Amino acid sequence: MQDIKKTFVITEDWTVVLLGFALIVLAIAGLSFPLPSYSWDGFEQLGTKILSGSNLLQIGGVFLVTFIVAVAGTMLTGKPIRNMIIVFPVVFILTILALIIAGNKTIEETNFEAVIFSLAIGLLVSNVFTLPEWFRKTLSTEMFVKIGLILLGTSIIFSDVLKAGTKGMIQATLVVISVWYFAYWVCKKMKVDQELSMMLSSAVAICGVSAAIATAGAIKGDSKKLSYVVSVVLITAVPMMIFMPYIAKYFGFSEAVTGAWLGGTIDTTGAVVASGSVVGEEALKISTIVKFSQNVLLGLAAFAISVYWTYTKRDSAEAGYEKPTLKMIWERFPKFVVGFIIASLVFSFLLSPETVATVKKPLKNIQSLWFVLAFTSIGLETNFKELFQLNSLKPLYAFLLAQLFNIIITLIIAFFLFS
Repeated sequence: MQDIKKTFVITEDWTVVLLGFALIVLAIAGLSFPLPSYSWDGFEQLGTKILSGSNLLQIGGVFLVTFIVAVAGTMLTGKPIRNMIIVFPVVFILTILALIIAGNKTIEETNFEAVIFSLAIGLLVSNVFTLPEWFRKTLSTEMFVKIGLILLGTSIIFSDVLKAGTKGMIQATLVVISVWYFAYWVCKKMKVDQELSMMLSSAVAICGVSAAIATAGAIKGDSKKLSYVVSVVLITAVPMMIFMPYIAKYFGFSEAVTGAWLGGTIDTTGAVVASGSVVGEEALKISTIVKFSQNVLLGLAAFAISVYWTYTKRDSAEAGYEKPTLKMIWERFPKFVVGFIIASLVFSFLLSPETVATVKKPLKNIQSLWFVLAFTSIGLETNFKELFQLNSLKPLYAFLLAQLFNIIITLIIAFFLFS
């Protein structure tokens, strides 16, 4: 029975890689993915732009693409297809609602990403209505997240970082290593459980939401803990985005130092761009390079975390202190990391810049959509009380302490490299 279960898990892992690369190959082959608009200002635009016939047709096209992929994934992993046919349209409609809310001009200025609205909507539905057990079991959160992560690899172009110079990569490497270990040490001292510690440490040290998602996938983490980390990351980013540029101006930091400081500490790309824009053009450029450099390290970090997790986290059935074999590491190793790295290498070195430029935006849109679908699903399977229970204060304090350390150490490194 256990052998059958292991085979199933491996099949599910490879299914995700297969589906992610199917979307990439179709895009490269010339399939034009629909690009609906979710950006609007005022209720008049909501009706004439977002809910116009042409835009609804584009949304319908996106639904068709994602629906086919979701059903194919369900079929390949041996799950009930009928349930997915019922559940996916519900998840998709709630996700589109979140994207429309996040697309409002006033809300866009706050830099709250669509995932926080999809999570909130899912939580609201889940806690107001009693969803049947079969509905919750059909939610394919892990599949949606991993497909999104493989597609994320297509936007990590190594040549872009190299052209921008090595300083950003040097800072990113130093910050990621030092902050990750400090955050993990703080979590351990505060007796935060190991799963949540890994997600929190990656989120604060690497690149926020994407890093938390990748780490959760690498260690097969609890989706409720992941939703907590994402909420903390997004909420913390707002005051940092607002106040850090003014602190830098008050103390007279140069634009280059300020940009490196912002890019290395603020955990969401949108907030980095917004805060860099407040300071100036040079600050915006350098903050983007530094943040992008941290994104590049995501695949390597996920690989290292998954190997570390295999060596340190043993099942109760594995009594004793026997070291895991290479076969065991490979069985447990999350295959989406392989997909992520291959996608990044292909788009960095094998495809022409013209091809990359053509397919980059459609793939980015589809990738973002899979993440938002995943967080709608997390909300639908999570109890609100469990998400914000009192014992969740320790992880919050650990995150804030790690973020404070991140702010200080990144500023010191930025002065050495960019002053």
